[in-house]
Amino acid sequence: MTETTSGTRTTFELAPETLRAYLAEEGLVRDARRLRIRPLGGGVSNVVLLIESQEARWVAKQALEKLRVQEDWRSDRGRVFREAEAIRRLEPKLGKGHLPKIVHIAAAQSFFIMTAAPADAVVWKASLLEGRVEMAVAREAGLLLSRMIRISRADPNFKKRFEDRTVFEQLRVDPYYRTTALRHPDVSEALSELIEASWRVREALVHADYSPKNMLVREGQIFLIDFECVHWGDPAFDAGFLLNHLVLKAFHQPRWMGDYLAAARQFWATLAAGLRALNLPSFERRTLRHLGGLMLARIDGKSPVEYLRDDATRNRVRRAAKRILNERPETLEEALGIVRREIA
Repeated sequence: MTETTSGTRTTFELAPETLRAYLAEEGLVRDARRLRIRPLGGGVSNVVLLIESQEARWVAKQALEKLRVQEDWRSDRGRVFREAEAIRRLEPKLGKGHLPKIVHIAAAQSFFIMTAAPADAVVWKASLLEGRVEMAVAREAGLLLSRMIRISRADPNFKKRFEDRTVFEQLRVDPYYRTTALRHPDVSEALSELIEASWRVREALVHADYSPKNMLVREGQIFLIDFECVHWGDPAFDAGFLLNHLVLKAFHQPRWMGDYLAAARQFWATLAAGLRALNLPSFERRTLRHLGGLMLARIDGKSPVEYLRDDATRNRVRRAAKRILNERPETLEEALGIVRREIA
C-alpha cells in the first residue's frame, strides 16, 4: 500500500472503535466492519493496536503524553512522527524484513500505521525469560546494530534530521540516570559524569530502546520496532542497553546465567567486529559505563524492570551496578566477572 498522510481532528484517543471509524472514513480499508482490531503491549508510553484483515496485518501506534507509571513522567506526543521517519529512512537500507513499512501517518491525531511483524514471530524477551537463549539471535542483534550505526554514519541526512534529543532526555536521561543519581548519592557523581560524557558524543543514529522486547524473531531474523527515542548521539547507549537486559536476566534466573552471559559475549563480539573499521573512541569503555548506569536505573529509576521483585536480587544488581560504575572496567569480560561474583 502506498503511504498517505492526513488528519483534521485536534484530539483523538486511539482505541479499537475509534480506529475502525478512522480507517473507514479515510478509505484505508475496503470494509472496516470485518477488521479484527485488538490491543498489543504498548509498554508505558504508547497505545498500540493490531489490525488484521484478509489482505494485511498492520499496527497502529499513538504516543501518550503522560506515561503509565506511578510517578509524573511526560513526553512530547509528536515523537511518533520522528519514529515513523526513522523507520521510513532505515527500512530500505537495513535489508528486507528487519523493519516495518510505514503505511499511513495521521498527523493531527498523533498516530501512524505500519506493517506488523510476521504472525509467527516471537518476542526475543519471551524466549529469553523461558531460558531459550539462542546465540544466533544474539549474533543477529550485534549485526543489526552495527549495520544501523554504519548506515547512519554514511548518510549525512540522518545526523541533520535526528539531531534533536528532547525525547531522549525526557524518556531516558532524566527518568533513568538523573532520577537514579538522586536516589543513590554514593554514585551520583559517576552518573553525572556518565550523562555529561555521553551527551558530548555525536557519532551515529541511536535507537535508545535496543531491547529484546522490541525484537521479534522469526527463523533467526530480527524484526526491530519502537524507535520513539531515536536521535543522533552516543551509539554505546544502545550497546549498553542490550547488554543490560541480558545481564538482568542472569540475576533473575541464575540457573541460566551461563547462557545469558554467553549471549552477551556473542552480541558484543559481533557488534565489535562490525564496527572495527570505524573510528569510535573508547566504545567498549563507554558501553560498560552505560551498562552500570542502566542496571541501577532499571532497579531504582522511574521504570524499574518488572521481573526483578525480591529485595535480595535487587540488592545484588545494585551492588554489581555500583561496582561497574565505580571500578570502571575496561573490558566486557571484567564487567561480567563482577556480575558473576554478585550472582554467586
